[in-house]
Amino acid sequence: MSLIPGKTAVESKGWFFAHQWLLLRRFSQLGILFIFLLGPWFGLWLVKGNLASSLTLEVLPLTDPYVLLQSFLTGHGIASSALIGGLIVLVFYLLLGGRVFCSWVCPVNIVTDAANWMRRRLNIKGGARFSRNTRYWILSATLLLAMFSGTIAWELINPVSMFHRGLIFGMGFGWAVIGAIFLFDLFVSRHGWCGHLCPVGAFYSVLALQSLVRVNAVDRDKCDDCMDCYAVCPEQQVIGPALKGAAKGIGPVILSANCTNCGRCIDVCAKTVFHFGTRFSKEKNINNTHQSLTSNEEATS
Repeated sequence: MSLIPGKTAVESKGWFFAHQWLLLRRFSQLGILFIFLLGPWFGLWLVKGNLASSLTLEVLPLTDPYVLLQSFLTGHGIASSALIGGLIVLVFYLLLGGRVFCSWVCPVNIVTDAANWMRRRLNIKGGARFSRNTRYWILSATLLLAMFSGTIAWELINPVSMFHRGLIFGMGFGWAVIGAIFLFDLFVSRHGWCGHLCPVGAFYSVLALQSLVRVNAVDRDKCDDCMDCYAVCPEQQVIGPALKGAAKGIGPVILSANCTNCGRCIDVCAKTVFHFGTRFSKEKNINNTHQSLTSNEEATS
């Protein structure tokens, strides 16, 4: 594995195609932030609100389903517009994969990616290990807190909300929180916040259980074991089954709900093993593999 993952991909595909999905994600993340800031900064109110709840062009309501669930658990009434907005967002993420929020929308992802980039440059190894299930315990705790406190308490300290509010009203204590996450991911645990602790990512992973859009290793036979995809993936455990599971009859589609569909494995792979596709390509490729093996056996006999 190279100290600079994707170096071979740059040489074979060119710099742009070795970074195309990363560039699109940054454009998406920064573009969404900019649209929200047009109103407070320039008086152009295309969108009113924040990532938790907003109204686009005075017509389209959008509500974070995680915030909506916490509101419901507080026992307070929920406006019909919030319910409609939550349903729209829910359907969107059910189709595209819930953790698309983490890699294509969440501004904190930029911070944690920067920490991981610097971690590789400084060649920092090891660190604290946390169970990836820890985020689900924290998620449960935030929901119980809403139920028993009667408030959406998590939103007061949610780094995503603090980041967004800070850009509008001034960061203040928010800088300390964002800085702590950066240092935590840099020195304590690789992808520690997003990959192990963040309850927002845990919630959206539940929405990804049956999502349509998936990364797949349809050309896994080309893999040369360079390990660059593992080096850049924030959820390394999702790659193995799709990439190396042919002998066990496992299809090439990454079906794990924790895949963020970030596309970095596609970028850094010089052999173009990975592609975006749908969850249904699993059966297609398994059947093709089975037919190929059957044909080979018949030819041999």
